[in-house]
Amino acid sequence: MFEDDPATGRPRGPEALAAMLVNLLDVEEIDTDLYRGAKLPGGRGRAFGGQVVAQALQAAQRSADGKIAHSLHAYFMRAGDDSLPIVYRVVRDFDGKSFATRRVIATQRGQPILNMAASFQVEEGGLHHQNAMPDVPPPEELKTEAELRAEVAEQVPERMRANFLRWNSPIDVRPLYPRGWYGAEKREPVNFSWFRAVGSIGDDPAMHRAVLVYASDMALMATSMMPHGVAWTTPGMQSASLDHAVWLHEPVRADDWLLYATDSPWAGHARGMNRGSIFSRDGRLVASVAQEGLIRLRVT
Repeated sequence: MFEDDPATGRPRGPEALAAMLVNLLDVEEIDTDLYRGAKLPGGRGRAFGGQVVAQALQAAQRSADGKIAHSLHAYFMRAGDDSLPIVYRVVRDFDGKSFATRRVIATQRGQPILNMAASFQVEEGGLHHQNAMPDVPPPEELKTEAELRAEVAEQVPERMRANFLRWNSPIDVRPLYPRGWYGAEKREPVNFSWFRAVGSIGDDPAMHRAVLVYASDMALMATSMMPHGVAWTTPGMQSASLDHAVWLHEPVRADDWLLYATDSPWAGHARGMNRGSIFSRDGRLVASVAQEGLIRLRVT
């Protein structure tokens, strides 16, 4: 969640939030293949995994020499601190005529918090097929995050209620099956969510890929919790992303509506496996996602 506008003390507007997201993901080059990702303004806790992966992708994209990112595989090792900047070192493992491979090591306080490998390709044509886009209600018929939070506000402890209702995200997410923050019900491990940046993020294709990757860490891991009637707020529940993989299939605009279809084929041994398919509104499969997460329920 982004900080409120310090001038007014109120949540920022959509365009301001979108601009803040672009600034957050626009990593700064501090030396050859060495970049610094900005800290989250007003950050006070654990860094959002999607931010770290997206900034790592941006660092890798800066060294790709015109090739386009088509896949990334990231492992989270330590929790990041969103009140501190993150340093990204890019290793150029391979440069071929068609493909290039990069490794990125993200560090804070001298310790690695994430390792990522990314692959890039020169744009070319080829054989094509894809899964069909699911038939779900359009985003205009689904409730916003703010509306969903307001509906369950009375279930939230009073000391946490004001912060819970102050939803100030640069990504508008509208799920078909809303999260059960308190009193989650058991259901099949399948969900559908529309998402987009809340405002325009410009026309840089690399930034649109980064924002898609940022948002791909939302509405995913909770899918593996759905059959068990638990959520991250459940007493004794410990959850965290362990790894994150994204395959980027087609050009995308992350400030247009995208449908995120998620499912969880397996959970066990305190881990949950999650898969996602991301479609543009016109039905193109633009990305595929996979993530394993820690879902450890401690008996108290």
